[in-house]
Amino acid sequence: MSSDPDHVPGTVHLLDLAGTLNVQKVQDGNENIILQPQPLDDINDPLRWSKRKKNLQFILLWVWSVFLAITVNWGGPYWGEWQEAFGVTASRLNVAQALNFLFLGVGCVVLQPTAMKVGRRGVYLFCTALAVVGNALAIHADNVSYIMALMSVCGFAAAPTNSLVEISSTDVFFVHERASRLSWLVFAIYFGSYIGPVVASYLPSWQWAFKLQVIILCVLFVVQLVLMEDTSFTRDGSEAENEILHQIKLRETAMMNESETPEASKGKSFVSLDPVDESDSYIASPKPKRSYKKRMQLLELEYNDKRPFWKIFSKPIYTACFPAVVWLGIVYGAQMMWLSLITTTQSELYTTYYDFSTSSVGLSNLSALGGSLIGMIYGGPFVDWLTVKLAHRNNGILEPEFRLWAMIAPTLFNAGGLIAYCIAPLKQEPWAVSIIVGQGFLGFAMAAAGPICLTYAIDSYTEAASESLVLILFLRNMIGCGFTFAIQPWLNRCGLATTTWLMFMLSIVINGSFLVFIVFGKNIRRKTRFVYEKVSAME
Repeated sequence: MSSDPDHVPGTVHLLDLAGTLNVQKVQDGNENIILQPQPLDDINDPLRWSKRKKNLQFILLWVWSVFLAITVNWGGPYWGEWQEAFGVTASRLNVAQALNFLFLGVGCVVLQPTAMKVGRRGVYLFCTALAVVGNALAIHADNVSYIMALMSVCGFAAAPTNSLVEISSTDVFFVHERASRLSWLVFAIYFGSYIGPVVASYLPSWQWAFKLQVIILCVLFVVQLVLMEDTSFTRDGSEAENEILHQIKLRETAMMNESETPEASKGKSFVSLDPVDESDSYIASPKPKRSYKKRMQLLELEYNDKRPFWKIFSKPIYTACFPAVVWLGIVYGAQMMWLSLITTTQSELYTTYYDFSTSSVGLSNLSALGGSLIGMIYGGPFVDWLTVKLAHRNNGILEPEFRLWAMIAPTLFNAGGLIAYCIAPLKQEPWAVSIIVGQGFLGFAMAAAGPICLTYAIDSYTEAASESLVLILFLRNMIGCGFTFAIQPWLNRCGLATTTWLMFMLSIVINGSFLVFIVFGKNIRRKTRFVYEKVSAME
């Protein structure tokens, strides 16, 4: 933790505008960007992996996230068929979808600390195998209980797509790359959620959807077994900022004594974003490079968290002391409400008001997919660019709240998308209003808000990032679960129009609350510093 009594958690030096800090920086045309966190001299540090290796591991995470998202979200177009085949109501199927959210939350709570204790790789392989088993059993479904069991099992298996993949990404990428990478991972979830129903609607039967997933997931398991490496690594994330603050104080003291010359203050040290290739051997490392066999072991017991499992398991509870973490869980949970809304109502809306076929209902998800792609670009690369620009105007210092300014667009698009998606069919507007505008706007808002929330949490409380994400994702999935249980009775009682306007107001209040943290966020981080240091230092 920082030794500076005035230091605020999350506030870091991102830019060396004067060029006087002797720290590792980017070497690709942005030489004033400081690498946060600083790579260590251990050749096994994932931050020192080559770009090629980093990108390969990231692609594996992205593809895995897509197919696990498909596993739990492809069934929307078959809602009507399942009601007839199993003799159940939409409310009964909504229970299955709610169980999905419930076990996504439970999985985050159980699997995240497990990954911290025994490594990420083993957890990913276990979840792939579990998804294979769930889909294989569902092929023979003859009642709705099979669907409920599938959603429970696959929801648990897909839990790491919501939390662990984000930690794996931060293991290998720097702060100035964080939003871009996290936005791709959030987009993977939405990509799978939207493309799954499209593909499923063109298969010969819903049983074939299960069969196809079993085949794909088995192939993916083999690829993971051979290529996916563990990104677990132990580092003190506050060391770099302590060193920077120390250098700044020394320079200020020297300037006050008029003893520093311009030549003495020009010490620069650069490291490329492609610093170490697998064949590199010139780095003075206290530990030897790990063999392929060692890197592919199922359990990571060298760079894992050494604390007892129960302490790792209980630590996320303490992050409830951070108002920002609880708030982010609510905001992210609202995005799951709208995803659940589309999944559980699109079949009824479009078959009732527009007489769509199953395949046409499935195709409607392409609009949300297109919106998600734009939202990914906005919530990732654009937010990273915006953060660097704002840090430049702030004397090179990054405040996590800089990212929250980007919430303006998701707030407006979310509200507009809800009105267009739900009200357009009621008003007998053309289907394009509900599908292109409604689903497109919602897709953009959900994909943009996700990475903004996650990066704000990780930037604010870096040393407790894994635990913070567990609480955020648990809250998110519990909100999604509750909403899915409630949406059909809500619609039955209030009607589509009233329910839509209530959801519209909810979205404005929840998403628009980012303004509170823009104004008071830094002060909140300052007041929670000692709790944060206590939580981070828990042994």
